[in-house]
Amino acid sequence: MSSRRARTARVTGAVAGAVAVAAATVVAVATAPTAAAATTTFTPVADTSVDNSATSTNYGTTGQLGVDGSPVKRTFLRFTVSGVTGQVTGAKLRVHTDDVSGSNSPAGGTFRALSSTSWSETGTTWANQPTIDGATLGTLGAVSRNAWYEVNVGAVVTGNGTFSIAISSTNSDGADYDSRESGSATAPQLVVSTDTPTTTTLPTTTTQPSGDPVLVGAGDISNSGSGDTATAALLDNIPGTVYTTGDNVYNDGTTTEFNNYYNPTWGRHKARTKPAPGNHDYNTSGASGYYNYFGAQAGPSGRGYYSYDLGTWHVVSLNSEISMSTGSAQEQWLRSDLAASSKPCTLAYWHKPRFTSGADHAPSTATGPLVQALYDYNAEVIVTGHNHHYERFAPMNPSGSADSSRGIRHFVAGMGGAGFYNFGTIQPNSEARNNNTFGVLKFTLHANSYDWEFVPQAGKTYNDSGSNACH
Repeated sequence: MSSRRARTARVTGAVAGAVAVAAATVVAVATAPTAAAATTTFTPVADTSVDNSATSTNYGTTGQLGVDGSPVKRTFLRFTVSGVTGQVTGAKLRVHTDDVSGSNSPAGGTFRALSSTSWSETGTTWANQPTIDGATLGTLGAVSRNAWYEVNVGAVVTGNGTFSIAISSTNSDGADYDSRESGSATAPQLVVSTDTPTTTTLPTTTTQPSGDPVLVGAGDISNSGSGDTATAALLDNIPGTVYTTGDNVYNDGTTTEFNNYYNPTWGRHKARTKPAPGNHDYNTSGASGYYNYFGAQAGPSGRGYYSYDLGTWHVVSLNSEISMSTGSAQEQWLRSDLAASSKPCTLAYWHKPRFTSGADHAPSTATGPLVQALYDYNAEVIVTGHNHHYERFAPMNPSGSADSSRGIRHFVAGMGGAGFYNFGTIQPNSEARNNNTFGVLKFTLHANSYDWEFVPQAGKTYNDSGSNACH
């Protein structure tokens, strides 16, 4: 069995030539607009409900917004959008169901625009409610307690201004949402996305490199919460290939969950995504929701493992939800794939971690044969998820001992949006950990080295970064 060290020598000249060709001298003065995506979240300036069984009662100061068909309850929300620059590219209204059993409903309601923006939060009753006279913006199906739901309202929210939206239902089993009085954690949200033009001037004569490839992503991503909205907003500003380390959607990997949870957030980066499946994706038989959603991007024949190249790097996406044993189809494929690669550096990712300090999921010894194969071929990096936090290990051999010469650096990147897990016993060689910040893990893949960076959600400060040479 030849090692990748021998292959590295054969391709060094070709790589150097490719890098030289990638740089070009630009002789011009260029001033051009570029677009930087941004999102801004607004909370209501007013919200209230009305009830036809209490026609003179105002509910504007309560913590709950009711939607029902019998008795008839309607909810009104008003937002003021200000300070937004650039073109509005999208807007989503997000509402959170109350944490009581009565919040469950088979029909979350119909969302419509209304022209009136002068109704009073503390004065509106059934008797004097504003007329619901605008376009239908969307409809929610079944909703559960203590969960986030969102509706696309970009048809009406197109820039700065004041906007009113009503929610109504004809179903006699109504839904209850948290109002702005419930607190900032669960108050309604209007998330406005924009492209803000900026101007970039190139000097008269400069050398403009093509740039090294970027690979960025995380796992344990989308549910009814808002974490995936925060991490998708990070991807809006990071070019490159997006990876996922499994559990793309909760709880069962259904087509409906992919459409309702993943697609509105990380789904806008689907065209550049190279995913891996997780155990929750497989809660639907054969992970059919996952494979149907990603199609050919999930690899051939629904097997869940495949590889691709980025610059001088070979990247492998594997499947921890099927057999990984020595001699299995996946393990044999991996060894053949690595033997055939001429790239000097290798990175692999999948869902269940071989090494982790998480309290919820123990280290997965079943992944050992995959780790061994990658070690045998001198891979640099393994990225996993499963435990909902971030953890970085020093380079290790397959038994978990520190190995500075040939060791693989392991990352657990399960901070894509689902609720955080606790740490348990801290494992040997664990160098960095965080379980209170959603984010993405970004790799910049140089010709014979790489940089890593934990990029935190807006408003958070945790960061972890560094560099390593390839073997």
